[in-house]
Amino acid sequence: MEATGNPAPTKGIRSVIWASSLGTLIEWYDFYIFGSLATVIATQFFPKTNPTAALLSVLATFAAGFIVRPFGALVFGRIGDLVGRKYTFLLTLIIMGGSTFCIGLVPSYESIGFAAPIIVLVLRLLQGLALGGEYGGAATYVAEHAPAGRRGFYTSWIQTTATLGLFVSLGVILITRHALDSDEAASIAKFNDWGWRIPFLLSIVLVGVSVYIRLKMNESPLFAKLKSEGKTSTNPLKESFTQKRNLKMVLLALFGATMGQGVVWYTGQFYAQSFLENVVKVDFESSRTILIWAILFATPLFVVFGSWSDRVGRKWIMLAGMALAIFTYRPLFGALNDLGDESRKREVVEQRTYASTLTPISDSQDQLRTGTTRRSYTDGMLLEVIVTDTLYAQNGRETIKESVKVTKVPGTKDYWLMVLIVFIMIAYVTMVYGPIAAFLVELFPTKIRYTSMSLPYHIGNGVFGGLTPFIATLLTTVYHNDVLVGLWYPIAIAAVCLVIGALYISNRIDTNIAD
Repeated sequence: MEATGNPAPTKGIRSVIWASSLGTLIEWYDFYIFGSLATVIATQFFPKTNPTAALLSVLATFAAGFIVRPFGALVFGRIGDLVGRKYTFLLTLIIMGGSTFCIGLVPSYESIGFAAPIIVLVLRLLQGLALGGEYGGAATYVAEHAPAGRRGFYTSWIQTTATLGLFVSLGVILITRHALDSDEAASIAKFNDWGWRIPFLLSIVLVGVSVYIRLKMNESPLFAKLKSEGKTSTNPLKESFTQKRNLKMVLLALFGATMGQGVVWYTGQFYAQSFLENVVKVDFESSRTILIWAILFATPLFVVFGSWSDRVGRKWIMLAGMALAIFTYRPLFGALNDLGDESRKREVVEQRTYASTLTPISDSQDQLRTGTTRRSYTDGMLLEVIVTDTLYAQNGRETIKESVKVTKVPGTKDYWLMVLIVFIMIAYVTMVYGPIAAFLVELFPTKIRYTSMSLPYHIGNGVFGGLTPFIATLLTTVYHNDVLVGLWYPIAIAAVCLVIGALYISNRIDTNIAD
């Protein structure tokens, strides 16, 4: 494909989409596998004495990667507008893959103490910087190849990669977990001990394949034409954020679109998974397969809404997704909680079992007692409660409760109802996210497009959106009486964005971007 100033023909644009999307998907896989394994990582890199604090620490580390994404947008956006799109997001791919691979090699907290979480945090920050440069490059690259009137459709394929990256990460985790041992209990133990590292280490192979493909790509035709004419920006940062008109567009993109899109994205997928596992107490495998099915069913809608935006405009599709989220999140999450509430179900009492084991504690006469209660319900739900106590010999066998772990395997009907509810929330994600790449590309001129669109995207999506699981989980630990209290954060952010977007965003339909 020649690097001309004309958009690529249909066959060429398919190659562009494939090469760009594969690399971006792998970067999202690398980025999200950390969040998908949050509960396991909490036991590896933080003290085990307080599981809630460890989980919050992992979520904070996860969020740190989002917070630095705007800085990555500035650094790599500037390089992309000076040097070119192709080599910039080739560099971000290598940084992301290397950081993810290294996380799989970091020794545990028990081995090196507090150095473990510090190293992981540094690697997580590198991931965030890399992703800050990847998305804007990929979206810009595809949009600058796309023919007029089809930009929403073609860039929507890039939009699928974030959700598909999460899908792949969940799939790899489940496959790895089942492959470690034929016995389920042994497989889980091995995965929690060392098997969790495999999905991180695997990323280096995926990155190698994507780097090979991207090396064969040509530069964006619009940028190549601009560069050949000597019209590229000499200072993209200055032009993007000091010129009044462009700064206005940056702020409008942030507060009228990406901020709301970000919280809808992370609430509908990441917080939904966290809520299922930590509030509803759905077991590890069920919570992830529920999300996998919902993602599988909803992903085509990215392309549907992206293509539709070419005909009716980007604005109202995105704002409709935000509005639906605002008014239905609490009922939807409430329904998830109700489906897992055993007090609403009828127990099959004669099938209840209890087993207790005593394990000697090394170098003492004390013992660890583990009591496991299993209950069955008429709708097929299975509930397991594991209570761990310490029996102190010197105090007359006095017991101190160490932990209580509750897990639930939903019955078939409730399982698929949960899939449906999460599917609805991911459908909102497709509405706000499918058209947004085309929307952002069309706001800014070619010579500063990479920089200008990347910053509001990564502040809105990375900071406001990325903080959603952490803030929502934190709120539930403060306000114990309302399990839905964490939803007020995304609802409030989406509401502000909805009002600003409705008042000030133009319902543009595929403008000329070859400027």
